[in-house]
Amino acid sequence: MAYEGNPSKAIELYIGDDYIQHNPNVANGTKGFIAYFDRMQQEYPEKTIEFLRCIAEGDLESLHTHQTWPDYDEYVTMDFFRFDEKGKKCEHWDSIQQIPKTFANKNTMY
Repeated sequence: MAYEGNPSKAIELYIGDDYIQHNPNVANGTKGFIAYFDRMQQEYPEKTIEFLRCIAEGDLESLHTHQTWPDYDEYVTMDFFRFDEKGKKCEHWDSIQQIPKTFANKNTMY
């Protein structure tokens, strides 16, 4: 929902009152969340994301995704979330790695 251009609705439905952000490019709190996703939608409207894996345990969730940016610039991302006692996302960490054009092996990054 946030990724597709409605971060305010995502906040309302899925994000807790206190939101801790560990990505150094995104401000803490819900305002930082909204500002980031509004900017991404404006600057990269054609960017796509494919969710490949979701793993949950206790109050933690991890996502393994494939992102394609303009000019077919591709990335593997991994996001980690912690949920509060109300079941809302309250903390986020992520890691991103560009997919190289050549590989030293025949494995994919997925």
